[in-house]
Amino acid sequence: MHVQFQSENNTAVYLSAVKIGGEVFVICLNGSIIAMASSLSSPNQLTCGEIVPIHIVTHASQLPPEFLEPSPDKKLVIGFDCEGVDLCRNGTLCIMQLAFPDAIYLVDAIEGGKTLVEACKPALESSNVTKVIHDCKRDSEALYFQFNIKLHNVFDTQIAYTLIEVQEGGTKVPDDYISFVGLLADPRYCGISYLEKQEVRVLLRQDPNFWKYRPLSELMVRAATDDVRFLLYIYNKMVVKMNQKSLWYLAVRGALYCRCFCITDNDYADWPPLPPIPETLVTDDNAPEEEVLSVVDVPPGKMGLVIGRKGASILAIKESCNAEIFIGGAKGPPDKVFVIGPVKQVRKAEAILRGRMVETYY
Repeated sequence: MHVQFQSENNTAVYLSAVKIGGEVFVICLNGSIIAMASSLSSPNQLTCGEIVPIHIVTHASQLPPEFLEPSPDKKLVIGFDCEGVDLCRNGTLCIMQLAFPDAIYLVDAIEGGKTLVEACKPALESSNVTKVIHDCKRDSEALYFQFNIKLHNVFDTQIAYTLIEVQEGGTKVPDDYISFVGLLADPRYCGISYLEKQEVRVLLRQDPNFWKYRPLSELMVRAATDDVRFLLYIYNKMVVKMNQKSLWYLAVRGALYCRCFCITDNDYADWPPLPPIPETLVTDDNAPEEEVLSVVDVPPGKMGLVIGRKGASILAIKESCNAEIFIGGAKGPPDKVFVIGPVKQVRKAEAILRGRMVETYY
């Protein structure tokens, strides 16, 4: 829905509104300023006091002090995402999106440079700031290798979605990870179509440097904003559904996902410790098992044996083990397999993987 709103100074402002349940979210475009308003029964009720601005940040002074200096006295929950060119250890981080309840900040890593990104390091590593994100692995990898930032304390909505499905009696299916577009479309969490995402994907295929261009275009700002503006809404829907065991799994798997592609020679010694199993769950007859991340080295020329024809081999391994298995693929690292899950299941997966690597000798 698109409507035109006349502001108090008679400036024409064009609005794009979407309704989720009884709540209307409004994107307001006024020249280079983009803003969002929520909790409206109609876009016509928009007033300046209800507009939530979107700031393009090129200097740390434009960010909230409570974000730059995180404190246990003022814990924060923010939506978080990154955009870039071939986003991984070797790519280019271009924008970090931070969604607060009262504002959205697009941290311009191209204009602000390393100094601006590093100013965000305390918050991104802080246990006092919960980062709500969808699939944190590559974003974490880029932050770690490009800026030495160890992303910590994430609420990964992709992990949370699967945990809620299992908690409510569903069956976990290997490689059946909910996409962000799919999550937004689920009426239990958002119930909206994100058609513009496909448009941006097409543009990225045509020009991989899309996120590098400056000044930011209207489409770039809108697309970057759309990737975070509903994350806090989804977080509030999800967190009330999760029991203590699911919340622990979410915390520990989120931490392991953040480490996943951030492999170094020190075995993650410089990363924060993993969340311990809560005492109330230890005494439970169905207590969870410790979860770990294992990195399996694949000798040159053997990755094909691990993956198999059309992925059949790696899928069979995933189906036989209650563990998450990831391969670096085109972004790398190309000679590693990453296994996350309960200790016994991870050891089982390791054994099967190593067995596949030597099959050629028979």
